[in-house]
Order: sequence, then structure tokens, then C-alpha cells
Amino acid sequence: MRKIAIPVIVTIYLCAFALSVPSVPGQEGQEVLGGGYRIGARDLIEIRVFGQEKLNTTVRVTEQGKITYPMLGEVSVEGLTASELERRLVQLLSKDYLLNPEVSVRILEFQSKQVSVLGAVAKQGFIELIGRQTLLRVITAAGGLMRDAGKEIIVFRQQPDGTSLPLRIVVDDLMQRGDPKSNIIIEPGDTVMVQVDKSVPIYISGEIRNPGVLQVLKSRLPTLTQAIAQTGGFTDQARKGKVIVTRRDDRGNIKKFEIDVTRIQSGKDKDFLLEENDAVFVSKTWF
Repeated sequence: MRKIAIPVIVTIYLCAFALSVPSVPGQEGQEVLGGGYRIGARDLIEIRVFGQEKLNTTVRVTEQGKITYPMLGEVSVEGLTASELERRLVQLLSKDYLLNPEVSVRILEFQSKQVSVLGAVAKQGFIELIGRQTLLRVITAAGGLMRDAGKEIIVFRQQPDGTSLPLRIVVDDLMQRGDPKSNIIIEPGDTVMVQVDKSVPIYISGEIRNPGVLQVLKSRLPTLTQAIAQTGGFTDQARKGKVIVTRRDDRGNIKKFEIDVTRIQSGKDKDFLLEENDAVFVSKTWF
């Protein structure tokens, strides 16, 4: 068969709408920038051969990691980068059909390496894992944590036997303390669940500058002094030495606590931890 002479130029493309992943300190992005993504099942690929319109095609990778390509039939592509697939097609086409073909491969959709992000994030859904991705990068790509995020992030990872292993990450360790052990590598097929916290009321009344209902997260219940500070603090006539906290248990029983806030402020007593539906009353001093 007569081969057609075409200069060899191999160009690597990554689709413009592939997910951009923000830079995270300590994590390198060479895999993404260098076209290190490896093709897998369900990815959508565009292949173009310069001067050979009949060979230009857009094809989706099968579950077996193969594509069907004109003249070549089935070609195994799973595990190859875009540049490696270009070289393979150049080799196969050069063997019997074309002389020095110019082939370009562009990955249009990244479907094989996804992670599901659910719960208290700005954008729930699937995130494409392009290169090496950490938990912090995936959460950032999902728009970050919402205000009602709970104390834990649970990463469900499927095991070879079909069971799911939950990996529990403390939000404060990851987001505030920057613990590198918490910033785990996310694997294809993982499900990242950011716990959604519950908003609960605490009732503040009496000699407080802004009395009313204080809405707080159940996982982050405030202490008495924190709740008072969040509602504007004491008035000048507040009786700080006898603050009453009323609490009702699950059986409906009522219990009252008398708290001397001046002793807490001076470091003599520990702060009093409030609970859901507590009622705080600050009376007026008359002298």
C-alpha cells in the first residue's frame, strides 16, 4: 500500500474546560500541567490527523479501556496519557497506512477518574481527578466548605472485596491546623461527605445588649461567656455574679444553674458549656 508523506508533529492538548485545580502549598502540579492524566473508561477523546479528514473522530473509551478507530479497529488506550496515545497512533498508522502522520489527541471529558463530593460544600457533584489530588484540593474545587459544615469529613473508599472503608478527617485539623496527615490523597471512586451540621437555638434574655435567640451549630455549642459576647455583652446594670441558665432534659425535667460569670472571667472557675435550647437570663443589679 502506498503511504502518504506527512511531517511528524505531535501536540498534546488538554480540554479547556477540564477542571482547574487551585495550587495548594506543598503539592506539586506538574502532573496536571504536563498532561499526566491517564485515560480510562468512559473518557471522551478527540483524535485528529492532519490532512486526513476521514481519520478525525471523537470517541468514548469503552468499559474495557478500548476505542474503535478507522482502519485500525480496536485500540487499547486505558492507562495512556494523551501524548502516549498520540505516539501509539503514529506508530500504528505508520506501519501500514501513512507516512509520518501528524496526530493530535485531546481529552474532552474526564469520566474515568471522578470523586463525588457531597454535604456541606458550595458545589455538590462530581470532581475530575486530574493528576494527584488531595482532600483539600478536592474541597476547594467543590467551592469550599459551607458555614453549616460539621466537625468531620468522611471519605468512603471502596475496598477490593466490595466493602466501603470510611476515613474520618477532623475539619479543624485539615482547615485550621494544616495537619498534613489529614490532607489525604483522594482516589478515583472515593465519595467525600462533608457532614452537615444542625443549627440550634440558645435563648438569651435580661441585661444583655442584644437579647434574643442565638442560632449556633450543634457541633460548636458556645460557652456561657462566648454566648454573652456574641449577643453584645452585658449591660452596665447586669448582675454578673448570678446568671441563670435553665435547661430542659429529654424527659421534660427542668434544671437551673446559677453561674458567677465574674469568677469565670477572673479564671477561678471554668466556663460553662451551653446546650441546645438553653435559656440564659441575666438579671439587673439594683446597687
